[in-house]
Amino acid sequence: MTATPDLATPQLASPDLLRSVFRRHAAGVAVITAPGGGGPVGFTATSLTSVSAEPPIISFGIGLGASSWPAIAESDHVGVHILGEHQRELAATFARSGADRFGAPTGWREGPEGVPVLDDVLAWLVCRVVARVPAGDHRIVLAEVVLGDPSGAGRPLLYHEGRFGGLRD
Repeated sequence: MTATPDLATPQLASPDLLRSVFRRHAAGVAVITAPGGGGPVGFTATSLTSVSAEPPIISFGIGLGASSWPAIAESDHVGVHILGEHQRELAATFARSGADRFGAPTGWREGPEGVPVLDDVLAWLVCRVVARVPAGDHRIVLAEVVLGDPSGAGRPLLYHEGRFGGLRD
């Protein structure tokens, strides 16, 4: 069944319109981490994008009001972790304001460049931050891949309609 767009009553641009449209967009789930002066920081991101293969560059967005922003704003390196279906609770922990993100049961260790590397993810990267681009109430962080590991087992975690879920065949 196809729906014909109603062009007679479109909504004007607003934060609510943008949120409503992007709830319909399924996105992969990543956790971005960085070393911080008061300890490691991290947050759940669905804005992760591959920007360039040569050189290998990724991007992600972060709000200026996010608790992780001060550390991300200063850090030379970040960790990028692709989560699996089995990590819904981990995604929720890193998305929750005020959560002890690196306390038990989160498994992690200090990796290259002091970046926190999470255990049991599908894939991870350590990236060197090359730019922080202003974008409204966010910054788009561009980061060049330094090293990583794509060998984790499982299927990707997705975010859709305000919930974490998995792929269906």
